[in-house]
Amino acid sequence: MKKIIVVHVVEALGGGVYSYFKALSFFFGNLNSEIETYIIYSGNRSEINPLKVKEEFSPDVNLIEVPMIREFSLTKDAKSTVQLIKTLKKINADIIHLHSSKAGVLGRISNFFLKKKSLVYYTPHGYSFIRTDISKLKKTAYKLIESKMNYFFEATTISCGDTEHEIACGIGKSSLIRNGVNIKHISKHFKMPQNEKLTIGIVGRITEARNPQIFNNIALRYPKYNFIWIGDGHLRKEITAPNISVTGWLFNETDVLRHLTSIDIYIQTSSWEGLPIAILEAMALRKPVVATNIIGNKDIVLHNETGFLFETIDASLDTYFTILEDADKRLEMGEKGFKRCENLFDINKNFNDLYSIYQKDLYINNNKQK
Repeated sequence: MKKIIVVHVVEALGGGVYSYFKALSFFFGNLNSEIETYIIYSGNRSEINPLKVKEEFSPDVNLIEVPMIREFSLTKDAKSTVQLIKTLKKINADIIHLHSSKAGVLGRISNFFLKKKSLVYYTPHGYSFIRTDISKLKKTAYKLIESKMNYFFEATTISCGDTEHEIACGIGKSSLIRNGVNIKHISKHFKMPQNEKLTIGIVGRITEARNPQIFNNIALRYPKYNFIWIGDGHLRKEITAPNISVTGWLFNETDVLRHLTSIDIYIQTSSWEGLPIAILEAMALRKPVVATNIIGNKDIVLHNETGFLFETIDASLDTYFTILEDADKRLEMGEKGFKRCENLFDINKNFNDLYSIYQKDLYINNNKQK
């Protein structure tokens, strides 16, 4: 039987998306007798060591670097599109799956100029118009672009979370395949924390999306606790509270998980999200989660069961931390989070569902063309 050729295109190969793609490379790499997988990526992320990408991804997928940038630039975007068209012509894919807003635009335009039109899928990993660091005008423009791109260059959205799926259904055709993690692999790193002081931590880039200002203000409000930021970023200067430690960039997954399993409570202070991998990793390590009540976070955390969702730094947060000072309560919520992770966010189950969608849609499309 002829192999299915699938190309994934991603601009934002950083943070949780990097973890997602590493897992994707091994899952689909193991199916290389049935599917030939290409990953076209941009290495323009400060937390990514370009030399390690090929070491950390499966050798059974094909990695191709094409420079792309996050923000709009007519000249640079045109160059990226031309390079994408040339690369996609050589591959002659059956399926093109685009990840992130920039790849979603450039990839669909590129497919339009190909002689053989591939089936196109698009995963936003957090729509650009839900960002809170941009003006209302930009949000409106980004939303209009998403709508018009779908109108002129049809694609099926593969939403990474429940709320993203609700938004996507208002734009066009969408299927829900939640983000996930390799629970069995991550849970091997689990150790009961042995902290003298309650230790609260976050994993990720110190950027506008993660809102380090809120994290810092929470640490200042609760000086009796220790806080740790596992990662680094250009807004590190916002971290000033004396009870916060910052690890800096950690390029080794084992080092990240070692720090993550050592904390008592996982906190996510994001201003916007797709469906955050870091929370799933924390839940796989049986951590209760305290998170801002936003898209993505609220799709994972069950309030008062696997953790708590909060709107602002106020008395409610005092209550949540007081409850979580009880080690038994942390363990109870952590176990519930682990079970929820097993049920909904197992990466191998979810990638199996994605592969089924590819096969079904390709079968339907091939029969239409006969």
